[in-house]
Amino acid sequence: MNRIAMITGAGSGVGRAVANALCADGWKLVLVGRKRETLDETAKGLKTENLVLPADVGDPESVKGVFAQIKERFGRLDVLFNNAGMGTPAIPIEDISFAQWQEIVGVNLTGAFLCIQEAVRMMKAQTPRGGRIINNGSISADRPRPHSAPYTATKHAITGLTKSIILDGRPFDITAGQVDIGNAATEMTQRMTQGVLQPDGSLAVEPRMDVKHVAKAVAFMASLPLESNVPFLTVMATKMPLFGRG
Repeated sequence: MNRIAMITGAGSGVGRAVANALCADGWKLVLVGRKRETLDETAKGLKTENLVLPADVGDPESVKGVFAQIKERFGRLDVLFNNAGMGTPAIPIEDISFAQWQEIVGVNLTGAFLCIQEAVRMMKAQTPRGGRIINNGSISADRPRPHSAPYTATKHAITGLTKSIILDGRPFDITAGQVDIGNAATEMTQRMTQGVLQPDGSLAVEPRMDVKHVAKAVAFMASLPLESNVPFLTVMATKMPLFGRG
């Protein structure tokens, strides 16, 4: 049986690692991100059929265009991995500009919502009906880092979206899960190696883990039959100072 998965933020980091893991399991892939060149780089390493679609997930028409092409090429979608996201520098809440707030909400929250909306529409209408949505929530969906209000707010909101999909999708064989990632070794967490702000005001280098462990976790969640679900799963570097962060 052909299984189709869409990955946002597929051009690097967690998205690229998940693409490799799903490819190894035989999934056909839809790779979505802002930059074609990075998506093409991901696609080069894949030995399964894939579709590269540069898009801005925060733009409704761009997202609709992505799903129209998925329907035309594959006719269905079995898994959406909502992974596209961005952070902001560590800035006190009163110093965050409106533009910075809008940008991070547009990508992390609105972008996820728009992709979920189109995925649900497709999953309800396809035969066999149903599918699975996996959201990248982050450790910040549970507790904040200092001076991270916009990022933390959007990731807490992703938890709400995940729970809503689980409830509202139930009659239509649609379910959702969330993977909360702590310090995977990607470009986004490179700053951890130089020292990052801690709740007590100190700077500390934080351990990271191989991003392949995250990819394995997402691939496991994706592999489950629709009668089973992992609602929330945390994968973190063992020695990161999460417990004790609040």
